[in-house]
Amino acid sequence: MTPTIKDVAKLANVSPSTVSRVIANNPKITPRTKEIVREAMDQLGYHPNYTARSLVSKSTQTIGLVMPSSGDKVFQNPFFPEVIRGISTISHDKTMVFT
Repeated sequence: MTPTIKDVAKLANVSPSTVSRVIANNPKITPRTKEIVREAMDQLGYHPNYTARSLVSKSTQTIGLVMPSSGDKVFQNPFFPEVIRGISTISHDKTMVFT
């Protein structure tokens, strides 16, 4: 059975909300507590469910593109690679601002 945030909290002797804050790298959590929680996560083989976290935060950090179905036509036309490059550049710049 896949370990849950509650399993990690129990092993680390902290609350599930503390585990969540460690995953989010909240600065209010002490380095020692972060270390204890991360050790418990490693011991249990726990990995955060980023799909669930994106639902809670209401932010997926995902961009969708609708493109022609033929891959050959997409990359023969210089428009599409340029659009993809522009989206990548801007999203990377925006990510750097928020991290």
